[in-house]
Amino acid sequence: MKKYLLRLFVILTICLLPSPVFAQIQKPDFHEVSVHDPSVIKVNNAYYVFGSHLASAKSTDLMKWKQISSSVDQNNPLIRNVYHELNEAFTWAETKTLWAADVRQLGDGKFYMYYNACRGDSPRSALGIAVADNVEGPYRNKGIFLKSGMDGLSQDGTKYDATKHPNAVDPHTFYDKKGKLWMVYGSYSGGIFILKMDRKTGLPLPNQGYGKKLIGGNHSRIEGAYILYHPKTHYYYMFMSFGGLDAVGGYNIRVVRSKNPDGPYYDAEGHEMVNLHGKPGTIFDDRSIEPYGVKLMGNFSFKNKNGTDYGYVSPGHNSAYYDEKSGKSYLIFHTRFPGRGEEHQVRVHQMMMNKKGWPVVAPHRYAGESLKKVNKQNVVGEYKLIQHGKDISAHIKKQLDITLNPNGKVSGAVTGRWKITGSNNIELDIYGKRYDGVFLQQWDSGSEREVMTFSGLSHEGDAVWGSKK
Repeated sequence: MKKYLLRLFVILTICLLPSPVFAQIQKPDFHEVSVHDPSVIKVNNAYYVFGSHLASAKSTDLMKWKQISSSVDQNNPLIRNVYHELNEAFTWAETKTLWAADVRQLGDGKFYMYYNACRGDSPRSALGIAVADNVEGPYRNKGIFLKSGMDGLSQDGTKYDATKHPNAVDPHTFYDKKGKLWMVYGSYSGGIFILKMDRKTGLPLPNQGYGKKLIGGNHSRIEGAYILYHPKTHYYYMFMSFGGLDAVGGYNIRVVRSKNPDGPYYDAEGHEMVNLHGKPGTIFDDRSIEPYGVKLMGNFSFKNKNGTDYGYVSPGHNSAYYDEKSGKSYLIFHTRFPGRGEEHQVRVHQMMMNKKGWPVVAPHRYAGESLKKVNKQNVVGEYKLIQHGKDISAHIKKQLDITLNPNGKVSGAVTGRWKITGSNNIELDIYGKRYDGVFLQQWDSGSEREVMTFSGLSHEGDAVWGSKK
């Protein structure tokens, strides 16, 4: 009897202690900034993002951001007296603003800003370099090295043709695993191209013309290419945005991969991306391109705890970062929001690799979480499900309510089966498809609590997200 009472006392004591699962989690401290088309670079312990309109921001934890600059004006700290300094680019492009910038640190320790200007209603653009000793500037112009949209001869010696030649904007410069320097660039018009770069000067190596084409053409709405090498899968992942960037444009983030920095790149179904373009004679023919590429994220909306909607509209023009020390990968992008027009902010989500070697994006913004082993007790329950699909549309995908049952069945708005594989992977069979993904405990800003989530991709390259209710 004494042993029974002692055991009962121990059980009751344990039950009354704060549970690590149900303990009150401190709400993350997010500080918001606006940088359209954010391109990331890490310098010492700080992450910097540079984007369009000479905007920039920094953070030490990817949550609390501080705005550095916001607009193209003479007082911008990145490039002082910018209209005089970059006069050649503004004059050529017939504009007073700048598009998506990218900053890299080269072997000399200096920071190279790849700036670009575009007229906007045509591919008349200029791409150049400005250099600084400090990542926060001031940057001094070194001149234009690439133009597009000209009358007469193009970079490859033929007459400029916007259906097959690139728009010289949206640069991303990166090192491959062997230390060679490359620049991927382009938007709409003739597609996305890649150039071999000189590691000392930061300029293209000679005799390449516009470089090698990777994807697009015939004015298909594909832009914002960013290439990340992942040492665990040994693939180069090229992220892009399909669709239009405004709140009704259907902007969405897609990815393809290759064993080589300059391709060929393929999607999950094995389509070679160099063959992807709009139909001849069309402009912005989204139907031609929307079946291709792995779509990671588009418009979506969850219900929060008071019944209102929260989510993203036209998320896109991302950069990505792999942290060698932690092994974490991040997707950094701008997004608009349901019912808030063209207002946009920077968002960071963690990315994980599924068992097929494709990145899956966590459903909620990054709040310091890490992958951990899960078990059935952790993950069974009711979830809010988002099916991202493959469409390019202004339609906002609403949550569906489902349950992951202990017997391995999925019930509710969608039926099927599920199971845990490995320490934190999920196999989800719904819609007649197999989704391979990852479980991750995250902070849900809508419900203001920590929840279990999952993110998965199908063989066809469409994503599903689940967030526990």
